[in-house]
Amino acid sequence: MKLKQVLFTVIISAVTALSVMWGYGKFIKNNNTYAGQESGIIPSNYKYAGFQDEGAPPTGAVDFTAPSAAALPAVVHIKTKTNAKQVSNSLPRTRPNNPFSDLFDDDMFNQLFGGRGGVIPEQRASGSGVIISEDGYIVTNNHVVDKADELTVTLNNKKTYKAKVVGTDPSYDLAVIKIEAAGLPFLLYGNSDDLKIGQWVLAIGYPLNLETTVTAGIVSAKARSLGLNKDKSGDSKAGVESFIQTDAAVNQGNSGGALINTDGKLVGINSAIASPTGSYAGYSYAIPVNIAKKVVDDLIKFGTVQRGYLGVQFVNASDLPDEVKKKESIPLSAEGIFAQDVPTDGAAYAAGIRKGDIIKKVDGTEVTNGAELQGQISRFKPGDKVPVTYVRNGKENIVTVTLKNKSGNFDIVKADAAVDKLGAELLTLDSKKAKEYGVNGGVIIKKIHDGALNDQTRMKDGFVVLKINDKEVKTVDELKAAVGTNKTVTISGFYPGYDGVYEYPITLSEE
Repeated sequence: MKLKQVLFTVIISAVTALSVMWGYGKFIKNNNTYAGQESGIIPSNYKYAGFQDEGAPPTGAVDFTAPSAAALPAVVHIKTKTNAKQVSNSLPRTRPNNPFSDLFDDDMFNQLFGGRGGVIPEQRASGSGVIISEDGYIVTNNHVVDKADELTVTLNNKKTYKAKVVGTDPSYDLAVIKIEAAGLPFLLYGNSDDLKIGQWVLAIGYPLNLETTVTAGIVSAKARSLGLNKDKSGDSKAGVESFIQTDAAVNQGNSGGALINTDGKLVGINSAIASPTGSYAGYSYAIPVNIAKKVVDDLIKFGTVQRGYLGVQFVNASDLPDEVKKKESIPLSAEGIFAQDVPTDGAAYAAGIRKGDIIKKVDGTEVTNGAELQGQISRFKPGDKVPVTYVRNGKENIVTVTLKNKSGNFDIVKADAAVDKLGAELLTLDSKKAKEYGVNGGVIIKKIHDGALNDQTRMKDGFVVLKINDKEVKTVDELKAAVGTNKTVTISGFYPGYDGVYEYPITLSEE
């Protein structure tokens, strides 16, 4: 009797386990999505190239014809047009403005006596992009579409579409644009972490305004940092770089195109070349797809990247001078990330990491340099809990760090589309300065970068905004609320140390 009960229990357990595994597999298959891609769905371009279910490559000797055939229909040519612009670099002047200030206003004086104005002529350029969903989402480089007024996308089959920008992020040098189409071929995401040094890869794009071009090479290095990427304010320290280095030939126009493996899957976005001449000289660089797909997903869902910050100022441990290592009791052969400073309001400090610790792993992956650390952290958003392994006094410790956003909290960062178009770093005027200037409050235009203020006005860094459309603003939040969704705004304010109130009309609409 007991034997029957045991057998019955075993059978029931086995059936239950199989049911759970089947149900779990079905649930994962139906719900595992990333930036518009669902697992288990194979685009027609892969089937046409001879790939089997789940993207398995065709059987037989490995060559490049099948992955090329699968990828070519999903790589597009992006042509950009930037309209001519009237610009002026004149600085505000102290009183009196000029010797003829009673006769002419500043603009008339500049026109008559050599004001530093001019016209930037219309510009046209081109690059590449990768279709990542059948309904027309395309990933490319930020520098391909930056400042463009018109975008035209041409598919491999010569069909042409107008495109709109969904979102951009110069820190990663990535952008998402969209065309209105359906049933498009698209590239499946691969896993850039699986790439090995010496592995074959293919670069696909539209170099030098040629038709679709495929080149082959090997992965020659990973986690390269070149100091190219900068944020909106031009700060290179905020740039995220962990490039895949290859020797596949890449030239101007390849930017934004696909780097694929021999399975025909996307493993990187081609972005840069190392060249003393501006043309290919042996090495090219691609953004790993494991970074790109997270950025793309954020841009589609939120309009801006949800970037998590660890909160550590660091240097590669291998780069520390021997005398510093001896002073800090660090082995001379130590590798990892040396924490030079850990701000008390940051995520790392809250988790227990301190100045002098050596970070060895992030999310279980070993990090030996800053590019690898950035590459790992960039995959997470504020609020995500990430295990971090570090060494202190020769002892290894593991803590869970809850990443924060740039503002030091865990909130989702919203895209302030209209304010972003101004193209400036904003700062609330503190009460002491406000009293000194004799105003109730205001917002400092701390730094002007690319955007409406730079393109349409002569405004300079340090301008203090008092009103938007005659509505008083005393904080950055009030300025954002006042700008709102307005297509045009008039900014009123002053320059500390200069006389008079200046007004700048701005057009923010895309029309």
